[in-house]
Amino acid sequence: HKQRTQTWNTNIFHTKISKPITNESDMKDLQNDLNSVTEWSKRNNMTLHEDKFEYICHAALRSNSLLELPFTNDILQYSTNKGALRVTSQVKDLGILVSSNLSWATHIRSICQRARQKAAWVLSVFHSRRPDVMLTLYKSMVRSLLEYCSPLWNPTKIGEIQELEGVQKTITSKIAGCQDLNYWERLQKLSLMSLQRRRERFIMLTMWKILHGKTSNDLNISFQQRSRTGTKAVVPSVNHVSSAFHQSLYDSSFAVIGPKLWNCVPNHLNCITEFDLFKSELTAFLMKVPDTPPAKGYSPKNSNSVLAWRMDNSASPRTLR
Repeated sequence: HKQRTQTWNTNIFHTKISKPITNESDMKDLQNDLNSVTEWSKRNNMTLHEDKFEYICHAALRSNSLLELPFTNDILQYSTNKGALRVTSQVKDLGILVSSNLSWATHIRSICQRARQKAAWVLSVFHSRRPDVMLTLYKSMVRSLLEYCSPLWNPTKIGEIQELEGVQKTITSKIAGCQDLNYWERLQKLSLMSLQRRRERFIMLTMWKILHGKTSNDLNISFQQRSRTGTKAVVPSVNHVSSAFHQSLYDSSFAVIGPKLWNCVPNHLNCITEFDLFKSELTAFLMKVPDTPPAKGYSPKNSNSVLAWRMDNSASPRTLR
């Protein structure tokens, strides 16, 4: 059987309904769920914008050519009183673009374009190139666009990492005293982390919140207390049944990357129970780790992930082990 996870999204209330679809009965159940939501809204005098409903399908069997035929969407069609739901290849959910192929490439291109436009505006309006002025403007108006909800869409593909780093690479080259330095040297001079390193830092901070119950643990991540290394997260095992494509997606997801990065946090840090202290100590720890991110025109020694430096014998044992 084909399995497709289908989700509806309403633009105003962000109401979502999803269900794995393996047969015609599942399709009928999903249509009934949709009918129940619209009927409930009417009973409670709430008007949903049914003409803005849309649905997106995530196909489990990408190689199934039947899914690409013209009549596929007719078979898997759902409707409300306003007519058939609009089929879309991507939906925006709370500011994040989710694609039907589960790729974050579209979202990354979108935020990079917005950040470049904002950076161009900053450079045209503010004429000072002093480091303190430029860094304040960059951190508050540009970098924030590139980091919203980054633990969810954190990329592992080199091209996507380079595209994101390209924004920071460009704006730091305009700062006074940095014009003759390469990107990696500018990061050191300005005491900046690469965007890649900051995303991994956000993931570690989120893992701390999960460990201490400060945020929901929807992925059921578990931790183990060890006498020598402190609190370690359990890394999910490889699913040998799934396809290479889906295993690759899963391996790059928060469910796997989160525990792996948390296990890079040394024992004297992962035992800290106060968030602000953990955050400052983690930042100081990560600033000691070599930071040479992938960027166009540069040849890094490795992927620059904390995971890669942990395996690199040239990294300081006291820093990463």
